[in-house]
Amino acid sequence: MKNTITIKDKQFELFIEQQVIEEGIKRVAKQISADLDGKDPLFVIVLNGAFMFAGELMKEVAIPSEITFVRLASYQGTETTHHVQEVLGLNKSIKGRVVVIVEDIVDSGNTMVALTAELMKHEPAEVRIATLLFKPAALKQKLSPDYVALEIPNDFIVGYGLDYDGYGRNIKDIYKVK
Repeated sequence: MKNTITIKDKQFELFIEQQVIEEGIKRVAKQISADLDGKDPLFVIVLNGAFMFAGELMKEVAIPSEITFVRLASYQGTETTHHVQEVLGLNKSIKGRVVVIVEDIVDSGNTMVALTAELMKHEPAEVRIATLLFKPAALKQKLSPDYVALEIPNDFIVGYGLDYDGYGRNIKDIYKVK
């Protein structure tokens, strides 16, 4: 692991090591397994960013469940566009199901509010949110994720599925912009 990395035109410094990330994920998986035992949840993974989190989370979730994927876009570069655009939709019925949205990061909350509203149109029993990272200082919506692996300050970060203009998702640790 390097203490600093460069992606495109920005320098990033080591912020959270992989071991710390995975401990947070295991804690969240235990909590989800306990809370949703017997409820047959459907995990809705938000691509592209949540793929690493989802992969690790699902290895640790110890209850019967299903997974599906949606793809949304709300970022350009380091700035949120404040506009959520659904790119690839839901392909499974969620009517009467407990749905757990699996997201890489909740910052403004705009994406989760929009996705929750979209999912509610399909009449799930309930919708819960599991996020790898939560930035309470950046929150602009009335929203409280149900499962948070790690709470972080309002820094721009990259790694462990999170990107800067499409790059850096494959980095096993999380780095913050210098």
